[in-house]
Amino acid sequence: MLSPNVIANLMLESLLLLFAFIAFIIAWQIVLKWDKSATTPLQYSLEKRSYLVATIVEFIFWLKLPLFFYFIYTLDVLSNVLPGAMCAAGVTTATAYGIWLFVVKILNLYLFGLWIVLNRIDRSRPDTPWTKQKFLLFLLIFPLFALEVGLEYLHFSGINPHVIVSCCGTLFSAVAHTPVAMAIRLPAALQLSLFYGTFFLVVVAAWKRWSLLTAALNALFLPVAVLSLIAFFSTYIYELPHHHCPFCLLQRDYHYIGYILYAALFLGTFFGIASYVAKRLGYEAWKRWLNWSLIGDTLYLVLVSYYPISFYIKNGVWL
Repeated sequence: MLSPNVIANLMLESLLLLFAFIAFIIAWQIVLKWDKSATTPLQYSLEKRSYLVATIVEFIFWLKLPLFFYFIYTLDVLSNVLPGAMCAAGVTTATAYGIWLFVVKILNLYLFGLWIVLNRIDRSRPDTPWTKQKFLLFLLIFPLFALEVGLEYLHFSGINPHVIVSCCGTLFSAVAHTPVAMAIRLPAALQLSLFYGTFFLVVVAAWKRWSLLTAALNALFLPVAVLSLIAFFSTYIYELPHHHCPFCLLQRDYHYIGYILYAALFLGTFFGIASYVAKRLGYEAWKRWLNWSLIGDTLYLVLVSYYPISFYIKNGVWL
């Protein structure tokens, strides 16, 4: 808790939560009292406040994006002082809250991003027809954001620097009793078939402009891509057959390639999901977003595919 990086994380998250709480109170008033057909002073006041809330939420999202990577960096820094930890993996699992904190953080990034999409679409129309709906969505997002900040406090305060934690070699091994270990034990041919097969379906659905199917497949592609990275592709990045850690990819020894991989995967899957929302609301940019989704997903696929192909060309064998 006394680490400067931890203090910075908690202070920034707490400040954002305070802004979000202010936005939550105003959003609640808008959901209850919004009447676009009214010309009352109350309606005029709510319209002005709606712009304030939109500005606050966009500010939170655009700050949460770099803050998420700073959070991962903080975990890496703490791994240098926790006995047994070799990277952020050991710090994440140092308490019972770490894994759930990661899940909620990623979920909130997608939800805040979708809120930004809905807000942009709403403000592109002169009658702002989706104002009430977007603030209702924020009312649902706020408790998850509060949960995220609460979990972050519990996680960092629960870390005992005198207790040995598990290293990534133990956590991401074929003998562990976790879903990730089950994925690692799958035959490489099956892992690759699931990964490339899902990507192929994403491309077909996007090419056919089936927005709902594209969104669903991108939501599926996200966990498939992460699991295949852990189970198969990471070993070629490390050039070690038993090193499966998804966190070590973020370190300098591997040229910080993990940041590029995860950013490409996030952008690809996010725009694939957002394109469906845009199409449902009649926003013409949805076709362009489908293309952005394909660019992100394809970039991720090309990058992870480069490592095993390059390894085979240089060594003439597979790991």
